Amino acid sequence: QVQLVESGGGLVQAGGSLRLSCAASGRTFSNYAMGWFRQAPGKEREFVSRINRSGGMKSYADSVKGRFTISRDNAKNMVYLQLNSLKPEDTAVYFCTAGSYSESPSNYWYWGQGTQVTVSS
Repeated sequence: QVQLVESGGGLVQAGGSLRLSCAASGRTFSNYAMGWFRQAPGKEREFVSRINRSGGMKSYADSVKGRFTISRDNAKNMVYLQLNSLKPEDTAVYFCTAGSYSESPSNYWYWGQGTQVTVSS
């Protein structure tokens, strides 16, 4: 089992920044690729970003490319998502997840409880 706890969400004006953190505990953190997904009210959960086990491979959804940055620190069992140039359409609950390196939520086995990001216009 892997336990994931997100933090860092909040209310920010459009154009602002947030840094989301995800603390992992349980099984060996470096054994898992990590992902961030988000879900807005009335919408399906969507892929935001992923990072492989070593941190050497990353990818982003087209909607966030160039604005968001994913990183991980295996020594601290942490994964981060830096959100810059935020837009109102980025408003959602953001979830941290652990599993295999994929853009599909079905390939991730462990999920955090989510952290709310709200961007005002």
